[in-house]
Amino acid sequence: MNETVTARYQFAVAPMMAWTDRHYRYLARLLSRHAVLYTEMVTTGALRHGDPSRHLDFSEDEQPVVLQIGGSEPDEMAFAAELAQRWGYAAVNINCGCPSPRVQRGAFGACLMQTPDTVAACVRAMRDAVDIPVTVKCRIGVDRDERYEPLRDFVSVVSDAGAQHFDVHARNAWLDGLSPAQNRDVPPLRYDHVRRLKDEMPHLTILLNGGLRDWETIDRERKSLDGVMVGREAYQNPWFLAEVDARVANLSGPSDRFAVAMAYRAYVESQLAQGVPLMRCCKHLLGLFNGMKGARLFRRALSEDGPTSPTDIGVLDRALECVSP
Repeated sequence: MNETVTARYQFAVAPMMAWTDRHYRYLARLLSRHAVLYTEMVTTGALRHGDPSRHLDFSEDEQPVVLQIGGSEPDEMAFAAELAQRWGYAAVNINCGCPSPRVQRGAFGACLMQTPDTVAACVRAMRDAVDIPVTVKCRIGVDRDERYEPLRDFVSVVSDAGAQHFDVHARNAWLDGLSPAQNRDVPPLRYDHVRRLKDEMPHLTILLNGGLRDWETIDRERKSLDGVMVGREAYQNPWFLAEVDARVANLSGPSDRFAVAMAYRAYVESQLAQGVPLMRCCKHLLGLFNGMKGARLFRRALSEDGPTSPTDIGVLDRALECVSP
């Protein structure tokens, strides 16, 4: 299958470690049917030597979901892609954007932008192994080199190998001197690089990522691109996703946060019955009522009582009473 996920969808939620797990994705899907959801990054080593089910299981209600893989060995990446297809993921995405020291030690993430031939070899191996799309998430560059040309050259080599979809975080990744958190804020945003990439390679699907926190900016930028990928705003303020369907598909989204929370409550109850601790699910609800009366009390009730009562759905019920309509 050569069609990319974003040939049909124009909005994606970025992969975020410790955040975009299957429980968050279930909540996100209650808020939007037309957002593409990504997993947390999963390394090839975790899939090869660990329990694949623990990393890969998800609910069909979450679809479309893209599995993001961290790795740099073509054979191992092909193995991970085969698992992604077997588990039913809509696509598999190669992480070429994470700057963390741990990821660098594993020779993947943003440092792969310095070796596009390695990424191209991975893409070819993965495409030979599976029918689902193989996509790439990258930065606009590495370290302090702010030129456009390295991004163009990287995408050119990797797309020639068969990748047709690129999620581009419009900041450089500084591999020295900045923490992963600082790398999400300190390097300057260069949306112009991403727009130029699309102008020069119109046959590719290009999504813009980085610093997108309001719909005015999103609507302006996606006019010249294939779509956008939103990270922190979609997690810290989940209700942001309630507008996605109207914006990208002219369909109405949910209008009542409390109704969404009650639907998620039923999901939480089902997870508790399977032995999942309460806060593993409920931590994703903390920002749902931002800006509403009682939101602070809701967050406090969940944060203080949830960890000490990991099997008690009543903790969530009492927290919801703080914002009950």
